Amino acid sequence: QVQLVESGGGLVQAGGSLRLSCAASGRTLRVYDMGWFRQAPGKEREFVGAIRRGGGTYYADSVKGRFTISRDNGKNMVYLQLISLKAEDTAVYYCAARRTLGVGTTVAQYDYWGQGTQVTVSS
Repeated sequence: QVQLVESGGGLVQAGGSLRLSCAASGRTLRVYDMGWFRQAPGKEREFVGAIRRGGGTYYADSVKGRFTISRDNGKNMVYLQLISLKAEDTAVYYCAARRTLGVGTTVAQYDYWGQGTQVTVSS
């Protein structure tokens, strides 16, 4: 079992950038495909992007070209770089781990979740 803790959220102006981190403990991240999701107030949790254990990345259309996911298996860390932020990016951002091979784009496809980190973009 792996435990995930996100950090790096905060308040930023539109057009700004942030780097979110997801620290894992309990087990190496090498055996998981990782995802990032977000949940805005009153909305369902939505897929942002994923990075496979081999390093391949996939993104939701809404963030493609603005968000970048990376991982450092040696440090047991996953990152989400956010640039050109918009007010509609405001949400709690979650990282998640998936044991099954393959890209997961739904909440149900992930086995472990962090507690989330708030990102607020002011317009």
